[in-house]
Amino acid sequence: MISSSFSAILGLSLLILVDASEEEHEKEPHYAILYPWFVQALGVITFYCITRYFGVFPYTALMFLLGTLMGIFYDRFNGSDQLTTSIGMWENINSEVLLIVFLPGLIFYDAYTLNVHLFKLSVWQDLTMAFPMVLAGTVLVALVAFYIFPYGWSFNFCMAFGSILAATDPVAVNALLSEVGAPERLKIHITGESLLNDGSAIVFYTIFSGLFLTELGKEGLGEEYTWGTGIVKFIQMSLGGAGIGVAFGLALVFLLYVLNRKLIAEENVLQVASTITIAYLCFYVAESVLHTSGVLAVVLCGVTTKALGSSLINDVELMTSFWELVEHLLNTLLFAIGGTVWGTIISNVHPREFNATDWGYLFVLYVLLVIIRFALVFSFYPLISRIGLKSSINEAIFMSYGGLRGAVGIALAVSLDDVVFRATGDTGSEYCMMVTKLFGMVGGIAFLTLFINGSTAGAL
Repeated sequence: MISSSFSAILGLSLLILVDASEEEHEKEPHYAILYPWFVQALGVITFYCITRYFGVFPYTALMFLLGTLMGIFYDRFNGSDQLTTSIGMWENINSEVLLIVFLPGLIFYDAYTLNVHLFKLSVWQDLTMAFPMVLAGTVLVALVAFYIFPYGWSFNFCMAFGSILAATDPVAVNALLSEVGAPERLKIHITGESLLNDGSAIVFYTIFSGLFLTELGKEGLGEEYTWGTGIVKFIQMSLGGAGIGVAFGLALVFLLYVLNRKLIAEENVLQVASTITIAYLCFYVAESVLHTSGVLAVVLCGVTTKALGSSLINDVELMTSFWELVEHLLNTLLFAIGGTVWGTIISNVHPREFNATDWGYLFVLYVLLVIIRFALVFSFYPLISRIGLKSSINEAIFMSYGGLRGAVGIALAVSLDDVVFRATGDTGSEYCMMVTKLFGMVGGIAFLTLFINGSTAGAL
């Protein structure tokens, strides 16, 4: 009863956040309810087929593919039926809303389910891979875009592109680890790294996208950074987000302590409600109010709660079942939306085309990203093999190959595309063409890593 009630509440709350009032969608607002539940129905069918017939493909990869097909269908046919209209409403979802709605629920659960003892042992490894390695990856990917791509991108734009692709996606990676049944030690290595490096990558993205946006010459758009102010901004967002996360985590532990009457069923429900409430408030306050890293805040909130409050949970089974439901619903919809948005770019219906040459460079980029990931992991291997949990050579190989990209990167690409389009107002402008290519590349890398790396990593 609780799970089914939450499903309805979650779906309706997501729909409220969709901007269904824009002029191009002057249709019945309730059409918006169709897309998310149509996607969930596809998810049920997809999961059934995977578990019976097509076990080699990850669930999230297939949901991304189905979303891509829906995006292409919407852009090519653009019909007036209810399903097509509903797809269009969700295809235009604001990127900031996309992050705020999906990331807190998914990241909190991942952080809360970490083995705290192993996480404490591996924290220096994770920090090494999440900050110096992400910065190095950002620079290397930027150099690929600057010197190999024929687009003539500015270096600031290339660095923004690099920051989007430098980090692995915690949502995609955790889904892969769950599906392949990875051992706890390997989960800590990869999930801990991906949770932290996603936060650091978003910080780098904030800085370099701000520098790029100043090139548009629009007053109030973008922000200039020197080396000094850039470092200060990075420290402010990282440490500020971590501090906010610990504070919200302690507040949540206090709530769990107060709601500790196990024999009163309603308090068990309130404990569960408190966890998701604090997770979303933590992300919102950190990201939108105090302008720090919402991802790092939620990670620290989840870890703090697990370390200090796990013994205070009245009904562990209820808490676990609730969060597993949240994870499934959000994962299914997030990857479908990511695919849908990418599908509208590669459909080549509008002027912002992604042509055969771009596809060629996309495959070149994929190969180079795999090489860069291996090079970075093994460059840092002498260090990470000696500190914390001391990664083995086999773990390093899996970490290198299992570096998936996913919907988080697509959301950042959507954000940049949206800002540039609104600033220039012309889909055929130079800057809109730049973000279109970037968008196509980011979505393509998510697609290729989910299908190729995701479907073959289990063998390692």
